[in-house]
Amino acid sequence: MIFVLAWRNIWRNTRRTIITLTAISLNAAILIATYSLMDGIMEHTISNVTNMVVGEAQIHMPKYLVDRSLYKSLDHPGDIISELNQRNILAAPRSYGYGLAAHETKSAGALFWGVDPKKERMVFDLAHHTDKGQFLANTPKKGIVLGKKLARSLNVDVGSEVVVVVQAADGSLGNELFSVAGILKAVGDSIDRNSAIIHYKDFTDLFVSSGRIHEIALNSKGKLRLEELRDIASKASPSAEVKTWRQLMPSFSDMVNNFDVAVAIFGFIFFLAAALGVMNTMLMATFERIREFGILKAIGATPWRILRDVTAEALLLSGVSTIIGIIIGVAGAYYLQTVGIDTSVFAADNYTIAGVAFDPVWRAKLSAKVIVIPVVVMWIVCIIASLYPAAIAARLDPVRAISHI
Repeated sequence: MIFVLAWRNIWRNTRRTIITLTAISLNAAILIATYSLMDGIMEHTISNVTNMVVGEAQIHMPKYLVDRSLYKSLDHPGDIISELNQRNILAAPRSYGYGLAAHETKSAGALFWGVDPKKERMVFDLAHHTDKGQFLANTPKKGIVLGKKLARSLNVDVGSEVVVVVQAADGSLGNELFSVAGILKAVGDSIDRNSAIIHYKDFTDLFVSSGRIHEIALNSKGKLRLEELRDIASKASPSAEVKTWRQLMPSFSDMVNNFDVAVAIFGFIFFLAAALGVMNTMLMATFERIREFGILKAIGATPWRILRDVTAEALLLSGVSTIIGIIIGVAGAYYLQTVGIDTSVFAADNYTIAGVAFDPVWRAKLSAKVIVIPVVVMWIVCIIASLYPAAIAARLDPVRAISHI
């Protein structure tokens, strides 16, 4: 009966109710669609970081990342990888060395990666991220995969021959002729500009490195928390240094944290707008019904009864609004999830922010979280906003209220 009366009361002024319903519904719809879009963008970007090449964590010798010395290699990398695999943690070993790559009259400095193509395919998505050609074969064939900007600097294409000159580990001058097997899509500034990926056996021959491994990149595919993954890796390699992607990429990590703050501020603005809308509607309704509330109090209605009735009206108003908002918001989020927003007109290639490539097609991720949180918070905000006009109505003096014009 309370809600029946509340429903009748909120429709006493149809125009005002419709305006308020529309405003709150649009607020809820915009929040659902926007949250899902932002959630999708960040999840896709973090997935690019962890699943593309960096991994969720990496193992190096202490201070290796400072100078990337060819001689700072991991002790017993095979045992480390075996122990991690037993804990269902995927691991890919990598070797690194600096050198010079040249093609015809063009030359550029490069960071050469020695990788196991089979493990890279199993652990990461980089092997499937080629713009031209293909990734390295499982057997060494003197093939090389170049970063997008490095390939452009050398003016090479798939099948072009690249002369590689390096300083080998034994002090000799290593040189070899490689054939370009593939060119990567945009991944990130550092990889795009100077990465040259070769088979680990070719790397060993070129650098006379005796199988040195400088990095083990880890990926649990989201099954483990970063702290848990780091602890397991630290126990498996006590003499090495383990860093998560947040430590390896502090600029990007800060950007993710700032992004969360920006989303919170954005939501606060919309929740505040909804609260002001409900408060305005309930205040106007309260002042229009002062005599009515006075009569109710005169015949024995308690302040709690009036407070309950006004709050019930706000609850119904916000409930109907959020239902409409859910329908519109979910429809919008589903469209953004399936079609997305193509921003490639503003960028010929992937955006690069904090050294990380962003997909120019922004897609949402529709989940229960992006629906429930805005709706529940919207209800709470609307009910809290109704308490002030409800308190005014509950505290009215019956004699003055009845004589109010």
